[in-house]
Amino acid sequence: MTDPVSEPTPLAANAPEPVPEPVIVTDTGFASDDWAAKAVLDLGSDTDPAAVDLGSAPGLIRIEFPSFSDGRGFSIARQLRLRGYQGRLRAKGHVIADQYTMARRSGFDEVEISADLATRQPEAQWRFRANWQVHDYQSRLRQG
Repeated sequence: MTDPVSEPTPLAANAPEPVPEPVIVTDTGFASDDWAAKAVLDLGSDTDPAAVDLGSAPGLIRIEFPSFSDGRGFSIARQLRLRGYQGRLRAKGHVIADQYTMARRSGFDEVEISADLATRQPEAQWRFRANWQVHDYQSRLRQG
């Protein structure tokens, strides 16, 4: 009879469940991409939002975040919303859970992250920031 305590556990048994690519983060948590077969306008982080033709823009604009320290995508999203874009805005790339509140406040509807990032920053970390409307210091100041 073998002793189960002394038997080594295969590394695969301890590995987290694989996460399908890409992972879409919304206020309700992780979801799969429901836009895969539809038209998307991809914008780089150096795009001038004034140059985007919103009249011919598809229902989803995806803005690239080349690194988590590059916040230009937040400004692009805000400017597109101020110009009247009402479709879906998706941040794609290196956005971390701590930036989710800023993404939602600047006009993004969702964030697209890699399976690797979803493994390192699980759904609970993103959902913790999903109540982004509640943590508005300006509203608390106005209340008195």
